[in-house]
Amino acid sequence: MDNQQEGREERRPRIGRRALIGAVAGCAVLGGLLVLVPWGPSGGGPPAPAPGAQALAAVTTGVPAALPDLAVLIEERESHLRRNPKDAESWAVLGAAYVEQGRRTADPAYFPKAERVLRTSLKVRPKGNVEALGGLATLANARRDFPAARKWAEAARELAPRRWTTYPPLIDAYTGMGQYKAAKKSLDRLLELGSGPAVLARAGAVYRDHGWREDAAASFSDAAASAQAPAERAAYLERGGQLAWERGDREAALRHFRQAVRLDPDQRAALAGQGRALAALGRTTEALSAYRRALARQPLPQYALELGELYEALGLGQAARVQYDLLRERVRTAEAGGADEALVLGLFEADHGDPESAVRRLRAEWERQPGIAVADALGWALHQAGQDEEALRYARIATDRTKGGAVRNALYSYHRGMIERDLERSGPARRHLQEALRINPYFSPLHAPRAHRALKELGEPAAEPLPEFE
Repeated sequence: MDNQQEGREERRPRIGRRALIGAVAGCAVLGGLLVLVPWGPSGGGPPAPAPGAQALAAVTTGVPAALPDLAVLIEERESHLRRNPKDAESWAVLGAAYVEQGRRTADPAYFPKAERVLRTSLKVRPKGNVEALGGLATLANARRDFPAARKWAEAARELAPRRWTTYPPLIDAYTGMGQYKAAKKSLDRLLELGSGPAVLARAGAVYRDHGWREDAAASFSDAAASAQAPAERAAYLERGGQLAWERGDREAALRHFRQAVRLDPDQRAALAGQGRALAALGRTTEALSAYRRALARQPLPQYALELGELYEALGLGQAARVQYDLLRERVRTAEAGGADEALVLGLFEADHGDPESAVRRLRAEWERQPGIAVADALGWALHQAGQDEEALRYARIATDRTKGGAVRNALYSYHRGMIERDLERSGPARRHLQEALRINPYFSPLHAPRAHRALKELGEPAAEPLPEFE
């Protein structure tokens, strides 16, 4: 048994089931904070909140919102601000809605709009504007600009250290910067101040990053069970499905992803998740269809890379190249909107393009925000560029618990094993390749078969001779 069970009560305190979203019956939003209000005199339950009110409650508490509701909220706030341009809080709400819309649709054009309106909110109310500061932190996280996110989130915390919504953007920023102890400390503070499905889901993400997969799965499951709004519940089901996928449970992952899409047809991450799970189950026609639908609705570079590698694994080189061209185009579009796509582009170039350019890009990324995912990608790019000794240093950071790499990720272990194989370190190479396939035997349609072939070439370890005594 590993160390997951030790100290679990310290890591994951009991979190109450109070829902913190506006769709929860009897909640209203005042100044960005949720408060309970009584039912009407009929006693028959509250009327359903209007779509704009539902989205308002979501974006002011940092939980997923339904896309149609977001569109209503954006229209309402834009109309209101034309008449009331000095309403700093409405500018902040509009900025948060733009960020969520850009994130959900993978349309980076929303990000510059979000930045403009959030900075307008700060101009209208320069002091004490924690809503705008939190919105700018969330925007920076969505752009993968974690140093900026940390700056804005820490400023928000200075203003409102007892406000639970201050802490999720701070946790994301610390994680992106590779500051995992600070992320855990912020989570502990969040658990002291808040409860409900949004807090449970945030805890699950941190537990996952620390390698505590059982705790993470329980947190995502509890979050989905206690969420009331379909879009929020679907988002937490998708996270649970991703966790199931990472541990190689194809059937459970597919169930989570399908349930998420049934609840919220706009849950595009779950559509891509279906593509992964179906491909692992050998249902390639369905997998290709799911990936195409995900890309049509949320054209993220990561999805194009995954679909391209699936085509390549099937021997469909021309179809793969179409997706790789799409990936490059989407990276350019995202970067024009201020988003940082160095990680996915670096991985792509390392495997399918120019490894030297991948090394240059990822070195700069590591200097700016040295997270575990960047360490893995830089190590792999260095390997593909023929610099294996230096590559192994970064691969160790990504996989060695003592160096921060606590997350259990099959791709990271595979990368380390392949680097060690080429360095003729057969024992460690065998161990890490076996670990990759033990974590998730289906982690990649392209790389998992290569891991099997490499293990076969390495063969069984040589038996050590017994000592002889005279």
